Amino acid sequence: MSAVAEKIASVRANIRRRDPDQREFLQAVDEVFESLTPVFEKDPQYLEVFERLVEPERQIAFRVPWIDDSGKQQVNRGFRVQMSSALGPYKGGLRFHPTVNLSVIKFLAFEQTFKNSLTTLMMGAGKGGSDFDPRGRSDREVMAFCQSFMSELYRHIGADTDVPAGDINVGAREIGFLFGQYKRLANNFTGVLTGKDLRWGGSLIRPEATGYGCVYFAQNYLSYKGDSLKGKRCVISGSGNVAQYTAEKLLQLGAIPLTFSDSNGYVLEPTGFTQEQIDHVMELKNTKRVRISEYCAFSETAQYFPGKKPWEVAADLAFPSATQNEIDEEDAKVLVANGVKGVFEGANMPSTNEAIEVYKSFSVMFGPAKAANAGGVAVSGLEMAQNSQRMQWSREEVDAQLEKIMKDIFENSLAASQKYGLKDDIQAGANIAGFLKVAEAMIHQGCV
Repeated sequence: MSAVAEKIASVRANIRRRDPDQREFLQAVDEVFESLTPVFEKDPQYLEVFERLVEPERQIAFRVPWIDDSGKQQVNRGFRVQMSSALGPYKGGLRFHPTVNLSVIKFLAFEQTFKNSLTTLMMGAGKGGSDFDPRGRSDREVMAFCQSFMSELYRHIGADTDVPAGDINVGAREIGFLFGQYKRLANNFTGVLTGKDLRWGGSLIRPEATGYGCVYFAQNYLSYKGDSLKGKRCVISGSGNVAQYTAEKLLQLGAIPLTFSDSNGYVLEPTGFTQEQIDHVMELKNTKRVRISEYCAFSETAQYFPGKKPWEVAADLAFPSATQNEIDEEDAKVLVANGVKGVFEGANMPSTNEAIEVYKSFSVMFGPAKAANAGGVAVSGLEMAQNSQRMQWSREEVDAQLEKIMKDIFENSLAASQKYGLKDDIQAGANIAGFLKVAEAMIHQGCV
């Protein structure tokens, strides 16, 4: 074994020794490590940089007490992991979900580092959230929780320090409550959060950005392969913001969105969702906040499959847009058997490493999350720019910039993979391109 190979093995072992129980974080690190091995072999100084990068600059955990509608005390746990400020202020969303723990937040913050770098915007990386579950809670209870959460978080964020945004279960309502409490405590109206309402500092296209961006990325990949989205049958998981706008943009570009899902099952429109039907899904999930099965009362053609995943539906392309590790090895084999030729990740790390190996063994086009779903944080970065200017750009201007950013991400990922002899391995290319920009900044800024 060469000296470089020994050092690589030593660094990997040390990461696992430090955090042996952080399954999601270690999964994310392993996926990136494999891609970066050619970089480390060519220039070992980057291995030392990576060793620093995997250790967050700061990890914050705190108690979040609040009173529910019955007058009872509830206590949740809050987190903010500030991963890297090499390229700018920490930037990344807040997730409210019962599965949130330190491992989940660290994996998200680690992935965010590469994603934000790929956008070419000057943003560092962070992620946060809580094990609070807003489902079934009243608006007053959600407000009480958000105010308590921000009463601690506000000490650690700021427009030039750390700018959180939304993620799973953190939408316009939650961002509003969080911003209001920050403003009260800091006595400061500033762009400290993105995903804000348009009437007080938000950006046009921000709600649509992750879904639209994922479709733009798929469009670029298909174009590179001499193909297009027109007529492609697409299975989508999830029914939240990302899934909704993925379906909408697919429809606009001539593809056929077939499914939405939640944790209870999936709904299928055999000939594809129309815009009117997508609008109804948005009403059910964003306003009424009910399960996707309720959609069947609206549509005579819809079919609902309780306890199932949408991957069993025959399709050309898949857009996993729900949550991490929703596609395992067996799911990937089902996708391939059902004719899927491309998987584009709208959610964060929705495919296990074993699933990714299945894609590669069958030459399935793969758009990894850190590249394919970077549209959301890209438009968050554009929202930060608009806030700094005290201006609001037009819908067309933001959408054009988003489309260009996603094209650049695809092309830069492809170029990086080819530079290191990996042909068109977009997963490896995205990891390499994202890493090198952060690594160069870290080298220039010294051992800090």
